[in-house]
Amino acid sequence: MNEETFNLSIRKFLKQVGVSSQREIEQAVDRAIEEGAIDGTESFPATMTLTIGGLDLTVEFEGEIRLE
Repeated sequence: MNEETFNLSIRKFLKQVGVSSQREIEQAVDRAIEEGAIDGTESFPATMTLTIGGLDLTVEFEGEIRLE
């Protein structure tokens, strides 16, 4: 195994997930505010599931998204 290649691919994947996830969350919040479904002061529980096929790995991470 090439450690450098391994670490770079993990970092690239996590960056993609982070940037894409943030964009999706921001768009969902903007839509909900525009539709009047939320007022922009809420907090939301959030769960992220990481699954890696071939490694039999499924891990959930829990947190909170706060708007104010």
